[in-house]
Amino acid sequence: MLHYQDYIKIFVALFAIVNPLGAMPIFISLISGAEAKERNRIINVVATTVTVILLVSLFFGELILEFFGISIHSFRVGSGILLLLIAISMLSAKISPISQTREEAEESREKESVAVVPLSIPLLAGPGAISTVIIDAHKGYGMSHYTMIAVEIILLSLLLWIVLRLSPYISKHISATGINIFTRIMGLILAAIAVEFIANGIKGLFPSLA
Repeated sequence: MLHYQDYIKIFVALFAIVNPLGAMPIFISLISGAEAKERNRIINVVATTVTVILLVSLFFGELILEFFGISIHSFRVGSGILLLLIAISMLSAKISPISQTREEAEESREKESVAVVPLSIPLLAGPGAISTVIIDAHKGYGMSHYTMIAVEIILLSLLLWIVLRLSPYISKHISATGINIFTRIMGLILAAIAVEFIANGIKGLFPSLA
């Protein structure tokens, strides 16, 4: 069983990857012109979809790895590299192409509904968040461990819902510079977590180096 500090670390990592404040400008641009009722409906769908995607990753992620014959150590190294690329983009206050490509951004402007794609996936609950949940699930065992992470996912989605609901107010009182500073801080934290993923994965693949 992990200590409560470990679960705090897991939550901070997920919050840094999902980065609700960093995604807020894209959210505002995609729903510009929508009425309040429609905007609230989109926000509800986004929060629900992110919750479902991450919970599915939590409970079935390891089974998927076993099906494809991928060891958790190899997955740690691959996920670490993925998170490091995302972190580098965040340190530049940019959305990583891994989270959303230019083509997906252009296509989303033509869609009537953007709640699931691209807002929920791949922008918020993208490859980085999914891989992080799978790796964190492997750190412990038992229903209590999975319940703790599930509660954190639900709490994260609740915070995401609150941020998106307050996005008109936040955008008026926090400048783009303020949001970029927050994104860079989250990117720095994510970079450190990515290096830890890679280091632990290498130790597992090459025990003699430990």
